Amino acid sequence: MPTVQASGTQTAVIGTEHVLSDLTSPFAVFQLLVDVINMATGDITELRIYTKVLSTGGLDSAIYQQLANAPTGSGDQVLISMPVVSDKEIKFTLKQIAGTGRNYDWKVVSF
Repeated sequence: MPTVQASGTQTAVIGTEHVLSDLTSPFAVFQLLVDVINMATGDITELRIYTKVLSTGGLDSAIYQQLANAPTGSGDQVLISMPVVSDKEIKFTLKQIAGTGRNYDWKVVSF
């Protein structure tokens, strides 16, 4: 049964990487879900998940996804990331790099 770790609505500022959630000392498998229904033609948005391999290292990008333009079909409104395991720290970000700043509903779930 998934557990919601964090959720909210992010209003994107073009060119700013917004931290949606930064969880320390987790031990779980995580997924990021983002509602992209508000995107329009010309919008480009980047989603990143960062994690640590060792407690002494820094955060490294584990998953990067770029989304462009408006959703094209009825099943394209919610982006669900690949599962990422973390036992040290995990951070989820959103950065809109083109278009008009949009509102994005999001949540991070763990298993």
